[in-house]
Amino acid sequence: MTNFKPRVLSGMQPTGNLHLGNYLGAMVNWVKMQSSHETLYCVVDMHAITQPTSVWGGPEVLRKSILEVAAAYMAAGIDPQKSILFNQSRVHEHAELAWVFNCVARIGWLDRMTQFKEKAGKDKEKASVGLYDYPVLMAADILIYHATHVPVGEDQKQHLELCRDIAIKFNNDFGTEFFPITEPVIMGPATRVMSLRDGTKKMSKSDPSDLSRINLTDSADDISKKIRKAKTDADGLPAEAEGLKGRPEADNLVGIYAALSEKSVDQVLAEFGGGQFSGFKNALADLAVAKLAPINDTMKRLLADPGYVEGVLADGAKRASTIAAPIMQDVKKIVGFA
Repeated sequence: MTNFKPRVLSGMQPTGNLHLGNYLGAMVNWVKMQSSHETLYCVVDMHAITQPTSVWGGPEVLRKSILEVAAAYMAAGIDPQKSILFNQSRVHEHAELAWVFNCVARIGWLDRMTQFKEKAGKDKEKASVGLYDYPVLMAADILIYHATHVPVGEDQKQHLELCRDIAIKFNNDFGTEFFPITEPVIMGPATRVMSLRDGTKKMSKSDPSDLSRINLTDSADDISKKIRKAKTDADGLPAEAEGLKGRPEADNLVGIYAALSEKSVDQVLAEFGGGQFSGFKNALADLAVAKLAPINDTMKRLLADPGYVEGVLADGAKRASTIAAPIMQDVKKIVGFA
C-alpha cells in the first residue's frame, strides 16, 4: 500500500452549544495531536443543513454559529498556525468528491447506518436525502485530504467504517491504491461523557434540559450549579473502580474528574473514595471552573473581533484547498473526467 503522510481530519457541526463532552471527548485530543500529526479541523457546516432549519436556525444563526465553533476550537487550544482551521463549505472539493463517492457507495451500506435511524425517527420518509447521505459526505471530508487518522467518538465509528469501505471499493473499482484506509483514533478516559441528569444517556446539545450538560459558554456560577445539581445515587463514592459498576451517574462524574485532572479513575477514588458526593461535587466544580472558565473568557475575547475569526477561517480554507484541489484533480483523472 502507498505510504501516506500521517494526517488528521476531524470536525464538529455548528449547531447548538458545544459542551464538556465535545471538549473532553474530542478537543483535548485534537490539541494533543497537533504535535504529532499534520492536523486539519473543520466546522462541518454542510452537515448542519441536513436537518430542518428549525434545528440549525437558518442563515443568520448558522453564520453566527460557525464563528462561535471556530472560536471554541481556538479557545480550547487549536492553534491556527499549527493546524488548518476552516469551515467545510469554503472548500468545494468536499462536495465534488462526495458525488463520486455517492456512485461508489451502496444503498445497502447506508441502510445499515444506525445514526440515520435515530435522527430520522419514525418520519424516515420526511428526512432529507442529505441526512441519509451524511456518511458519504463525511467520507469525502476525510479522504479529500488523504487523512490517515480520524479521532472519533463511539457514535461515529460506524461512519468511519463506511469511509473505509468506500476507500477500499474505489481503489478496487479503479485498480489503484489512491485512497488510504483511514484509522479511527479513540483515546482518553472520557471519550463518552454522559448527561448530568441521566448517566445512561450521552451528554448532548439537543437535550431539552440545559442542566444535563456543561456548555463551553457557561459562566463559573453556571458550571458550579450544574455540577452540584448533577444526579447521583444514595451511596457514597467507592474505594475502587469495581464499585462504580451499575452506577452510571457516579461513574460519569468520577470519569469527568479523571479526565479534567488527567488522572486515572483509580487515582481519583484513592483520593475521594469512601466520602460523600457533596464534598466530591465541590471539588469537581472547582476543577471544572478552573479548566473551563479560561476557555469561556477566550471565546468571548475572540468573538468580540469576528473579523479575526473570519480571517482565520478564510486562511484555513486556502491552505486546505492546496491539499484538496490536486487530490480531486487526480480523482477526476482516475475516474475519466479529465
